[in-house]
Amino acid sequence: MKHIIGGNEAPPLPQAKTVVVSEDCAGQRLDNFLLRQLKGVPKTHVYRIIRSGEVRINKGRVSADSRVQSGDTVRLPPVRTSQRVAEKALAMANDAIAYIPQRDFSVLFEDDYLVAIDKPAGLAVHGGSGVSFGAIEQLRMARPDARFLELVHRLDRDTSGILLIAKKRSALKHLQDQFRERETGKTYLAMVAGAWPANKKVLDKHLHKYLLPDGERRVKVVANDHPDGMPSVTLVKVLRRGATGPTTDGGTDGKVSLLEVTLKTGRTHQIRVHLATEGHPILGDDKYGDFELNRALSRSQKLPGLKRMFLHAWRLQFNHPVSSDRIELLAPLPPELEKFVHHAAL
Repeated sequence: MKHIIGGNEAPPLPQAKTVVVSEDCAGQRLDNFLLRQLKGVPKTHVYRIIRSGEVRINKGRVSADSRVQSGDTVRLPPVRTSQRVAEKALAMANDAIAYIPQRDFSVLFEDDYLVAIDKPAGLAVHGGSGVSFGAIEQLRMARPDARFLELVHRLDRDTSGILLIAKKRSALKHLQDQFRERETGKTYLAMVAGAWPANKKVLDKHLHKYLLPDGERRVKVVANDHPDGMPSVTLVKVLRRGATGPTTDGGTDGKVSLLEVTLKTGRTHQIRVHLATEGHPILGDDKYGDFELNRALSRSQKLPGLKRMFLHAWRLQFNHPVSSDRIELLAPLPPELEKFVHHAAL
């Protein structure tokens, strides 16, 4: 029997349905899985149907933090979204998609499980915190047929170099476990102010994150017994020393050092804070650097202007998530940094 309202045929009543979890979704929390499956349904409603027991996995009751596994059968109860809400959500999604530029980055390595790109400086790895879109959104736009693309780790917005992205959820979990267990090798190239002492090879200093009055995040070195301090170890090797020469008309010579920096831990802003605390800030660092020197270098008449932070994720080592082969990737210095090295008498 058809339901007639105002002379028009009513939309069919929503029905419960069953979905089978694919390999790409394995390991997701149930709430995150449902938010993707029930697009346009308010988050509060999603949590309500979980709590009420209307959502089942393999016919059993579950909680929001339950993990779905490949092959699981998930019952989704009937939910209804008003046409107005659905149309608004679709319009917002289309507007957002239209705003994201497509960009398929320089690829350093790729197979069925992961892709490693060479991220340029000045681009956030993902949208959020005042950033409309980042590298992962641009990559997804450039690859509309890709079923799964997720960041394995992060790089600061002003840092260039190797960024690893998983193409399967199983690979994502395996690679993130390696980063968490410190089984990866992460080495950066950084140019700092001053002559770095050759005997200063290990920086073992606890770090603490805090917020400025405007809400911006910062990190500082604290005593090892600080209750909120995180152990942080950085290894430093001097590659070359040199001088920038006159930075501006009438300026003075300035010593600089090109360093190979290896992270043994992966704290926020770790390299930048560790080097700056030793009195050798990274050139171009707008948070922890020498601001007068940065300004002078950006306006230099004698050198190619350095208009970015000289920090580059140069080498990454990890075990392949399927074959377990040890992989080593290298990303060459970007042209603007290579040019600066050449002209800085290093």
